[in-house]
Amino acid sequence: MPVSVSIPEPVNIPEPVSIPERKKTFYMESYGCAMNFADSEIVASILQEEGLVATRSYEDADLVLVNTCSIREKAEQTVRQRLSLFRLAKKKRPGMLIGVLGCMAERLKERLLEEEKLVDIVVGPDAYRSLPGLIEEAETGQKAVNVLLSREETYADISPVRLDGNGVTAFVSIMRGCNNMCSFCVVPFTRGRERSRDAASIVRECSDLFRSGYREVTLLGQNVDSYYWMDEKADKAVNFANLLEQVALIDPMLRVRFSTSHPKDITDEVLYTIARHENICKYIHLPVQSGSSRILQLMNRTYTREWYLARVARIMDILPGCGLSADVIAGFCSETEEEHLETLSLMEIARYDMSYMFFYSERPGTLAARRYPDDVPEDVKKRRLEEIVRLQNRLSRESNQRDLGKTFRVLIEGDSKKSAADWMGRSSQNKVMVFPKDGSAAKKGDYVWVRAEECTTATLIGRIVG
Repeated sequence: MPVSVSIPEPVNIPEPVSIPERKKTFYMESYGCAMNFADSEIVASILQEEGLVATRSYEDADLVLVNTCSIREKAEQTVRQRLSLFRLAKKKRPGMLIGVLGCMAERLKERLLEEEKLVDIVVGPDAYRSLPGLIEEAETGQKAVNVLLSREETYADISPVRLDGNGVTAFVSIMRGCNNMCSFCVVPFTRGRERSRDAASIVRECSDLFRSGYREVTLLGQNVDSYYWMDEKADKAVNFANLLEQVALIDPMLRVRFSTSHPKDITDEVLYTIARHENICKYIHLPVQSGSSRILQLMNRTYTREWYLARVARIMDILPGCGLSADVIAGFCSETEEEHLETLSLMEIARYDMSYMFFYSERPGTLAARRYPDDVPEDVKKRRLEEIVRLQNRLSRESNQRDLGKTFRVLIEGDSKKSAADWMGRSSQNKVMVFPKDGSAAKKGDYVWVRAEECTTATLIGRIVG
């Protein structure tokens, strides 16, 4: 007997839809100097090559990184507070990884990883290329660490990702490490020996930035004046003066700054190169640290008070009106009241436009920590620092008052912090200038002539005149 079989109508089954895999995200904070910020841009480039995407919220990130500085104790304290906050976020998202980069990572690797258990990854300044592999290790539950120093690594082949920039100004690292064994400083131990980038790679990076719309580059190094690269093809050496000129010749519309200079190494050749090129900014950051020759000797700064002041005089002779700033440390080991007064008197003579000022905090592992007692009481350090700050505020105000009525060529960097009706930019001398837009056709990235009409301690207030 035949069996009736019901055959269903054909069903159109849609092709399976592929759901794109969620990309992992990273969040990064940077503390300390411009060098650290530049390093963060290198790290961001490495992570993006691996497919990670930056996010502005650490709470949503798969990877949280903190690029650290060990030069000041306060910076370390700030980083520890942030790491504790990130650990709380990790409790809500157990898969989150937390990493520490940079100088503090090298110095405190065991404590951060094993004792305090604040982080999963520790990466030193010369080991950023190993970060993708370290992330894989950390994802398996291992503690991932690489703090090996290098005599060759400069990251010259990596094009940095510009983080949170204004699209007008950019940092360009030209060298790494430091050979100056200042007794108070950890940098030679955390960043290694000095090595310079290939000059051609620096010029290429600056050229690419200019073509992308940037109008100012700051060449960075712990001591830029000791830059030295042997160009094997041309069979000639490139020093810092040569490099400055090569970057300045990219285009007259590209401003060039640099930081930091060591007083013993800034040569007349560098000063005359600055004088020859209008687009090399007339501003030098020249750390002094102390006005006492005895303290300078203990700091192993390799110059005396008199030598430093002679160098300042030479700068002003070759570059009249050059902007000048410094680093100053109050209360270094065994500093007397008379030696503190010598620092104040040196500041009066140099007439700095601004300074970065700190009281001495002992850094473990440094020559000073091993050799000299930290014997100036903290209340004395703080009082001396207050006097240094008070003096610098007066010098800054007087410097700005001397500029009233003068006209400066200013590069517009963006809106003023206080009002979108005003522009903010800086003069060649690194003075911050704020001025009303007033319906001007000028835009961010343009150069304008601004006359200074008013001032505060930190800012010149003016008006566009051309």
